[in-house]
Amino acid sequence: MTLKDQQQLGKTLWDIADNLRGAMNADDFRDYMLSFLFLRYLSHNYEEAAKKELGQDYPVLDTNDYRTPLAEWYVANEPDVPLYETQMRKKVHYVIKPEHLWSNISEMARTQHPDLLLTLEAGFRYIENESFESAFQGLFSEINLNSEKLGKTNTERNKKLCTIIQKIAEGIADFSTDSDTLGDAYEYLIGQFAAGSGKKAGEFYTPQQISTILSEIVTLDSQDPTSGKKNKLNKVLDFACGSGSLLLNVRKRIKDSGGSVGKIYGQEKNITTYNLARMNMLLHGMKDTEFEIFHGDTLENQWHILNEMNPSKKIEFDAIVANPPFSLRWEPNDTLAEDFRFKSYGLAPKSAADFAFLLHGFHFLGKEGTMAIILPHGVLFRGGAEERIRTKLLKDNHIDTVIGLPSNLFYSTGIPVCILVLKKCKKQDDVLFINASEHYEKGKRQNTLREGEDDEPNDIKKIVETYKHRPEQIEKYARRVSMDEIEKNGYNLNISRYVSTAEDEVQIDLKDVNKKLTSINDSIKENTDKHNEFLKELGLKPI
Repeated sequence: MTLKDQQQLGKTLWDIADNLRGAMNADDFRDYMLSFLFLRYLSHNYEEAAKKELGQDYPVLDTNDYRTPLAEWYVANEPDVPLYETQMRKKVHYVIKPEHLWSNISEMARTQHPDLLLTLEAGFRYIENESFESAFQGLFSEINLNSEKLGKTNTERNKKLCTIIQKIAEGIADFSTDSDTLGDAYEYLIGQFAAGSGKKAGEFYTPQQISTILSEIVTLDSQDPTSGKKNKLNKVLDFACGSGSLLLNVRKRIKDSGGSVGKIYGQEKNITTYNLARMNMLLHGMKDTEFEIFHGDTLENQWHILNEMNPSKKIEFDAIVANPPFSLRWEPNDTLAEDFRFKSYGLAPKSAADFAFLLHGFHFLGKEGTMAIILPHGVLFRGGAEERIRTKLLKDNHIDTVIGLPSNLFYSTGIPVCILVLKKCKKQDDVLFINASEHYEKGKRQNTLREGEDDEPNDIKKIVETYKHRPEQIEKYARRVSMDEIEKNGYNLNISRYVSTAEDEVQIDLKDVNKKLTSINDSIKENTDKHNEFLKELGLKPI
């Protein structure tokens, strides 16, 4: 399927969502829409695998026969069902009962079946608790099929669900439904719902353009980015993963360059977003053994795999990306002051947990890894505890690059933000500053980075290429700054101190200006005298 077709599928599904949600807010409708799309993907994938597993025994029905083929096989081969399901768990890692498959659910919707709601509820519960070997507990926990937002009575809710599912089934009927296509459509919808959610969207979505910059940076060789992308990333982490789009982008960049990723890890505190992330992984064709998403608080470090006290057993990551909540208020205590993540640097202040998030990720970064994190500009220059943490990171030579982005790129905030790139075994003893704040295309609601081809401006490519080649200086855009200069500035990393985009003031030569004014005055006098001569001849009073 072409990129154009993928975008069209996304737009088709968004139009359906926009038309059907009525008075329901975007956040609520998002959960229904994306869950149904997820069920559609799981079902299609499962039925294709069942055809291969059963071969000639897979029932072939007439075109006008809307029964589910697998349901017919279950009826005719009841004694063989347990063995079949065991095989399916080995091959596709999950099982879906025939009555819960999308083909049956969408047919019930088409015929306005009164039991659709009950069947759908049973299907969601089965997938959560029994489908997968490594159970996806609570995957649909935020989907309330009995919500009054769908209707006041069971009959009204059933009817509304029938309409939604029927429209989705019709909308995707003409499109390919492989994992890349549906995965991309899912990403498109998440982006559209994020736009409709405004400030709430920062909880679960990093705009694709920013995601691309971070992903490109962490997939390049950490010691010599000019040599290109790494062949393999064993472990990748996003400790505030939202819907998982950043992790998937890293995986895509590596795979597109012929490399591979061992396993990706994500952590998310918000239960709804956590479920979105798990669905997103599967929708992009990942097996449940290829990723691990944990529901818990990052700052409190609730994930057991990150709590190993023995340094020799500590898990480390080849690439870390993150877009944590900006300047989140938190409550650090004496126990956290002794926490292995913060002990060497000190605690971030209560008013802003930005450095707490950064230090959490940095602790688990491998020696040859790269970490790229999105943070508010305040981390670059604020004093107090943040200044002490920033100073130590700089003295230890761990801050590699500071990238300033334009304002209004995010749904969650209009302020400009920065990307900090950190490494543990950094080769250069300077810091690269990239001031990309003036390089963008202005939009009515949201600014965007330009992605032109050939000679057209490409803001994303310029940022990545500048990071990659680390030039001494690009006028009004980038500069490598020595640690001596940073030290003289009190370890303040305010980007405009080092790379200013301001226009140079025009230098004025006062002697030249005086000479020109004298010449002008002489010319005025000469012409006035001539004029007065004419007036005198005419008998008029001179000027």
